[in-house]
Amino acid sequence: MSAKADLAIVGNDLMIVGEEQELLEPYKRFRDEPLNALQELGLHVLGTAWRSYDRVIGPDVFYPQFSENLKSKVLRQPRLQAKISELAGRRVDVEMQRGALPTPVATTPKIALDVRATKHAEHEKYRLAARTRQIEEQLTAVADEWTDKMTCKMNSKYFIRGAYYLTTQLLTRAYHQGIHVNSQEVLRLREVAQEASRKRQSIVFLPCHRSHVDYLSLQVVCYRLGLVLPTVVAGDNLNFPVVGSFLQHAGAMYIRRSFGDDQLYTTLVQAYIDTLLQTGLNLECFIEGGRSRTGKLLQPKFGILGFILESVMSGSVDDCLICPVSTQYDKVIEVDSYVSELLGTPKKKEDLAGFLSASNVLSLKLGRVDVRFHKPWSLREYIADQSSRLPQAIGSEGVPYSVMKQRILVTFGYQVLSDINTASVVMPTALVGTVLLTLTGKSVGRAELVRRVNWLSSRVNAQGGRIAHFAGNTPESVVDKALEVLGPALVGRIDGLSEQLYYAEDRFQLSFYRNMTIHLFISQALVCAALYTKLKLAQGPDSESMTFKELYDYVLFLSQLFRAEFIFATTPLGENLRNTLLGLEKDNVLSITRSADGTNVIESVSVHDEERALNLENFDFYCYLIWPFIEASWLGNMSLFMLCPPAADLDQQAWLDLNSMQNKAQLLGKTLYHRGDLTYYEAVNKETLKNAVSHCEEEGIISVTRPTKGSGNTKPLVRLAPQWMPKRDGTAEARLLPQGKLWDLCEHINRSRRAGDSRQDTAAARARLLRLVETTAEDLFAQATVNPKAKSRKSWRRQGIQPKGKL
Repeated sequence: MSAKADLAIVGNDLMIVGEEQELLEPYKRFRDEPLNALQELGLHVLGTAWRSYDRVIGPDVFYPQFSENLKSKVLRQPRLQAKISELAGRRVDVEMQRGALPTPVATTPKIALDVRATKHAEHEKYRLAARTRQIEEQLTAVADEWTDKMTCKMNSKYFIRGAYYLTTQLLTRAYHQGIHVNSQEVLRLREVAQEASRKRQSIVFLPCHRSHVDYLSLQVVCYRLGLVLPTVVAGDNLNFPVVGSFLQHAGAMYIRRSFGDDQLYTTLVQAYIDTLLQTGLNLECFIEGGRSRTGKLLQPKFGILGFILESVMSGSVDDCLICPVSTQYDKVIEVDSYVSELLGTPKKKEDLAGFLSASNVLSLKLGRVDVRFHKPWSLREYIADQSSRLPQAIGSEGVPYSVMKQRILVTFGYQVLSDINTASVVMPTALVGTVLLTLTGKSVGRAELVRRVNWLSSRVNAQGGRIAHFAGNTPESVVDKALEVLGPALVGRIDGLSEQLYYAEDRFQLSFYRNMTIHLFISQALVCAALYTKLKLAQGPDSESMTFKELYDYVLFLSQLFRAEFIFATTPLGENLRNTLLGLEKDNVLSITRSADGTNVIESVSVHDEERALNLENFDFYCYLIWPFIEASWLGNMSLFMLCPPAADLDQQAWLDLNSMQNKAQLLGKTLYHRGDLTYYEAVNKETLKNAVSHCEEEGIISVTRPTKGSGNTKPLVRLAPQWMPKRDGTAEARLLPQGKLWDLCEHINRSRRAGDSRQDTAAARARLLRLVETTAEDLFAQATVNPKAKSRKSWRRQGIQPKGKL
């Protein structure tokens, strides 16, 4: 534990000494000390010392004409003006083809035309020009209206001073241990911001997204540090009464959740991003798009990232600085609603009541928030570095701009995610939640819980991760605080025994906090799960060894299975696998047998004798991390048997509603869990099942069509690929057979599933499982869509249906 840092304000300058500091001091409560509370409010309204927000680092903001000036710059962007002219010209061409406008007279020497013909030609030309101007004015008016709705309204310093005070009042009451930052990181950020201000460059903050508190906390930190508040890219679903206006005046830029084929709107957003970056205004965009309901990082969304990349690659902007940000919580306000959504409850529309009603935010005690900043880096330099590698990677010297941009965009997104993981800290609640969900027994005593938390902390540090600092606190007190924040609804306690015992009361909700640590151990988890396939069936130590080739093949299989689920290292699998094995060998978890010819080639792997003496305590820990995801993948693939047409209707051209099929898969999982055939209830969560279905689509196991303009589809449809179609027996019931490619895939996943107490791998058990699948899917084919022409991707495209493809 490091010593707590000191923070001092000298004039408007921030001086920090030490490693870490709570950035927000708690304010007086009106109920307890009304006069002091009013005095503090007055300091913010009047703008005393740093509260004035006058000497900010960066361009001027919060002055009366800010939004109008910004809007004017956006509408004057050459990119936008060119698109308006292009769209107007295309519309005029369409009207000419329809006969609504005259076709221009072919160019002829003017002397050859009589006076009447010349006047007629000039009149028609004037009509075309007038119509073009009219359409351009209409498009400009539309762009003006959209820009007004989009533009952040940072016009008043009085507003932002009061908003800062109100926001910190809310945050310090919900998160009673405050918002913490790393001193060295924020000092470095201020220095970078000062240099960027001199160069008139923007800082693009790219945070992870777990809560609505994310953008509030980052805005508060920037205000407190004296940085220009970033313009926050937000979905228009947040633009609801009261809150929507408040956020827009604090820096929110509202955009549609989906642009579709609207070229004018797409260009307008690009013009807005160009303007922000040309002006040197900071920008904030959530790399994952929406909030993570599972606690771990989601795959990157490339929409806004693509606009930022285009601004620099096209030359509209010289450069900008990328700053990945990690925001970690002891407890996330919205976790209750996340669990409901993951279990199938439709997401509620955002409104004021839902925004403020998170179990009465003013009375919560949710611990602390940690905001960590990765070292900012130049996007221009990153593009140059990646571009230099592309010709060799693609195999040709002339790389098309679109190909180059797409390759750089993908690596850009995953680089940011990697940097966020690097900057992240692991909170005590995540440590406690992870330990409770990786226990072999049902419960654990307090002393053993502290010991395992200490062990996990050492593993986090060994993996290059960081633990949140709690200066001056013993490990026991940190664990006690974490238990207090998690509360009895998540962690149960049994009293009256030889010692107090703790157990996971709500495994599903605790899995959110476990998932905050899993990225650090994903390689170890995959290796141990692969080796478990041997231990699961072994009759003794002699049969538990696994050859390196077998291990490599199964780890590769799991890596492919979870490529949409986790963020993997960019190093080649063989190199990463060897490094992981060496680390597990060093920790005495695994034992490695090498070749006897002196080349040190790894031949086989087994569990280390010291690990056996510990009753596989550490080996099981890694398996417990990945087992819920393996089970979810098995469930997702097993649910594909529901796509087999009923025996009475073997029409293989039937397309089923994808959303209904996924709901049925979740229902199947809940049934299997309560019947004892599924070990982990978190395996039925909607997001993990969606990832499993996405993997099946990418592998060609299923075909999916999605609504596109002109396709006639109103919902996504799915069907099983013919070569993956299960077979039925020859009896009158025509039961599904546990045979074929799909069954073999499910069995291959099943090899690494945790052996359950009630599961039996018998013919009767397999038949019972398939009967339950059919029973669950009974009504799916009642509303099936027949599309006999859609037999291939080529025919889909001819019909205007666009199947999902890779980036």
